[in-house]
Parts: sequence; C-alpha cells; structure tokens
Amino acid sequence: MNTNSIDLPLISGIQQVGIGVSDAHNAWGWYRKYFGMDVPVFEDVATASLMTRYTGDEEHCRHAILAMNLQGGGGFEIWQYTSREPVPPGKMPCLGDLGIFAIKIRARDVEKAFRFFEDEKLDLSGKIEKSPDGRKHFFIRDPFKNLFQVIESDSWFSKNKDLTGGVAGFIAGVSNLQKSMKFYQELLGFSDILYHLNNCLGEDLPNLDQSKQIYSRVLLTSNAELIGAFGQLLCKSEIELIQTKNRKTTHIFEKRYWGDLGFIHVCFDIRGMEKLELKAQKLGYNFTVNSTGSFDMGKAAGHFSYVEDPDGTLIEFVETHKVPIGKKLGIYLNLKKRNPSRPLPKWMIKLLAINRVKK
Repeated sequence: MNTNSIDLPLISGIQQVGIGVSDAHNAWGWYRKYFGMDVPVFEDVATASLMTRYTGDEEHCRHAILAMNLQGGGGFEIWQYTSREPVPPGKMPCLGDLGIFAIKIRARDVEKAFRFFEDEKLDLSGKIEKSPDGRKHFFIRDPFKNLFQVIESDSWFSKNKDLTGGVAGFIAGVSNLQKSMKFYQELLGFSDILYHLNNCLGEDLPNLDQSKQIYSRVLLTSNAELIGAFGQLLCKSEIELIQTKNRKTTHIFEKRYWGDLGFIHVCFDIRGMEKLELKAQKLGYNFTVNSTGSFDMGKAAGHFSYVEDPDGTLIEFVETHKVPIGKKLGIYLNLKKRNPSRPLPKWMIKLLAINRVKK
C-alpha cells in the first residue's frame, strides 16, 4: 500500500472513551486492576475553558487521566470535576435510552475473563451470551455503576497477561436508527453492517431489560486498514446502535453537564482536522467545539473538536501533535512531522510501557 496516496481526513479508530467519575485515582485503580488500563498517556489538572457550551456556560476545573491497555484498543479518559460535585443520572440508564449506554471491552477468552470476574465477586449481569453474529460476551458494572460489555475479539496489537484489552466499541441508544446509521457511516466511516435486526427482543441482553421491550439494532464496523500513527494500537472497533420501539426514551445526560458521572463522550483519533470539519459541514454536522490549534494536555498536545450525533451524543476528534512515548526517558514524539497515514513502529509504541503504573 502506498501510504502517501491516502486522502485526508483519516480516522484511525477509537482513541478513548471519556468517563466522568467522582474520584479519578480511585477509578483508575479499578480500571488498572480489572481492565488493564495501566499505561498513562497523560495526567492533567486544568480548566475546561473550551467546553462551556456543555458546562452551563461556566468554566470548570477538572482532573483528567488518559490510560491505555497495550494489548490494543482504545483507552479511558478518566475525568473528574474539581470545581463542582459531579451529578449522577436521575435514574439508571435503560437499554435504548439516548446516549452511550455501554462500552465494549475486547477479550480473547471470554469464559476465562468471566470466571475471574466471578471469583472476584464483581457485578456481573447474568451469564455468558452469544451476540447475533455468534460471538461470546457478558456484561459487567464497575463500582461506579457504568456498564461494560466484555466481548470476543480477534483484533489485537500485542499480548500480555491481562484478560481483557482496551475499548472495542460502544453501544448507544438512538431515536431514529436510519438517521444515526447515516451519521456513523458517512462521517466516521463505519460503513460495514455486521448485523441489522428489526423488531427483536434483544435475546442476548435478557438481564438488561426485564420489561421485554422491542428493539431495532445494528452493528457497524469499518473495513478500513489500520493506518495512521496509532491505527494498529487502536485495533478494529464497532458501534452498536439500538432503538427501542415501544417505550418513550430519555437522554442519559438530560439536565446534566458533560463531565458528570457516566460515559461523557467517545473520541476518535484522526488526522486532517480542517478537512474533517469541511466534510462534517457538507453532511450537515457542524463542529460544536474546536480548539483551532494545538492544545496542551499535560505532557501531550493536540487539536481537538466535538460534534453531536443526531441525538446529541458527544463525539470527540483528536489530532495528536505531541505524545510522551517514554516520559521517564524524556522521549516525546512530534507527529506533525510524520506521514499522517504511516503507522508508528510497534517497538516505539511499546515504549509506552516504560510509564506503566502497577496494578
């Protein structure tokens, strides 16, 4: 493949999922132990001055940690308000409610992961099930009431002793399946349909919906090659959209701020922010936040922006400019000088392990 011929914008995959918590270090300790998110990319305390559109028109201070699992997949941006008490949802989100309902976590051996979590007496939702495309999975809640789907995956960057890898995708509730599919297919390039079910009961989700609602659901993925600096690390990802057919839904973040408790955004690693903004505008999706240049995030820096899906779920784009590959050795990588489509060598990404924090 001639990487010089790749057109921008380029979306490499899910970089991270934002998780609003009340205690960032406590949450990170749990995510290190059970999801292997033990490599910090940055830790930063600052004011979220560009996000006032979503924080009540006021600037608020926050503490953020971006951590990765080097087996592959997206990371977690663990996000804590330091200037106000974060607000929980008014009620426990139900399947089909609008917004990010659950995060998909990749696993090689779902049964082994399930047994370990069961032995640890974690909050498992039922038993191992099979998804409509035949993959094993189960659901687990963290101590902060966030829901994760541990699902069988064959897309990996490396291998270690962790039972799970990083983020494999997410499940989102939508109000109009066709409209939301159009957004994720056309703007984000998740054009391949792995399954599309209408008027189903969600047979593999029995313990998440005791009321036996009727749903339409679709699983999308991208067939694009894993290119871009971090494409191989981020691996293949998927987006599952679910629309309930016979129940009035509410938005999971209704009457709350971005950064409050729960899944606050999904972030995609990209190159070519200006061209992506033009593409979004042509499709009718305007950026709602744009840092318009390099923005410092602790030891890292990049250009970030936000767009809303048709139901107002926040999607972030980050074009990374500088990243600490080996902080302890003083090694920083300037990505602005690299071919945007060329993957970083595996040995270079594995240097991130120098920063690993013990579980």
